Amino acid sequence: MRRRMKHIALAALFVSCTTSVMGVDLTKAYEMPDASKLIQKDLLGPPQKYTMPKSCNLNDPAAIARGEFMFHNLNGKKAKKNPPKGLAKFIEVKGKDGKVKKKPKQYGNCVACHNIEGAVGAGNIGPSLMNYKALFIETKVRDPQFVYQKIADPRIDNPETHMTVNLTTGLFNEQEICDYVAYVISDKKKK
Repeated sequence: MRRRMKHIALAALFVSCTTSVMGVDLTKAYEMPDASKLIQKDLLGPPQKYTMPKSCNLNDPAAIARGEFMFHNLNGKKAKKNPPKGLAKFIEVKGKDGKVKKKPKQYGNCVACHNIEGAVGAGNIGPSLMNYKALFIETKVRDPQFVYQKIADPRIDNPETHMTVNLTTGLFNEQEICDYVAYVISDKKKK
């Protein structure tokens, strides 16, 4: 009985201590950033319409190889193979301290949502890109400009899309979008 009373007394002491600590307003003890400014910084601007640059060479084997590599990899750190010429696994970024640091290059990891020949990924969230050239380009249902816009900023014709906004956000540059287009609309040989 004494032991039980001792446990009850300790429990009561614990509850009273935590209640008094929990009742203290700690919000003044640390800096509280203005979250509305942080949110505004992260918001996307309006959808942007893009025109595929005339410099896009959609038949260039090097562009197709770069597009394929980016399509199938999330980032340079986890890339399964060495990138083709013109791509790097790591990029140099200047930090807030002014020092240049190596950071893994972000790629598309498109196979997480899209199925395509040779894909190893979920591929069932976005539309399938299997036989894209034969089904859409050769039948003239779509053209390379359509694909370029879809990759650059897909919100133009679908404001509710869950696809990444790649050129508007600066995730990829014009040449990288060209490389993706070259790969998506290319003939893919079975290996």
